[in-house]
Amino acid sequence: MRFHQDTSRGNAVQSYDAGGIVIRDQRITHSVVVSAERLEPWSPHRFEELGEDHLVRLADYRPGIVILGTGTTLRFPPAQWLVGLQRNGIGIEVMGNDAAIRTYNVLLSEDRNVLLALLLG
Repeated sequence: MRFHQDTSRGNAVQSYDAGGIVIRDQRITHSVVVSAERLEPWSPHRFEELGEDHLVRLADYRPGIVILGTGTTLRFPPAQWLVGLQRNGIGIEVMGNDAAIRTYNVLLSEDRNVLLALLLG
């Protein structure tokens, strides 16, 4: 799916498909953490590799909300893994990648402090 050209600040997702995403005309095919200012590879690569420690480390980015994209299908990590973020006042939403990307772009366009953690493996 392709979006309109983005002229706002930050790292909006320009397009995506099952194999990856495009941000600032760069195609990314590995799991990634994205915010307005950051674009970094993220381990784990697949949902099966995701652990509580991966989610806890997202608090280091100091987001207001984390959008977790779990791949082409929606899959929920154990609820107790999300508690660490919530205790730090960080909201977390879990979605399939298509919904996660759309939600991230909307929140980014509203200048919200949002972090997208996207599993692309």
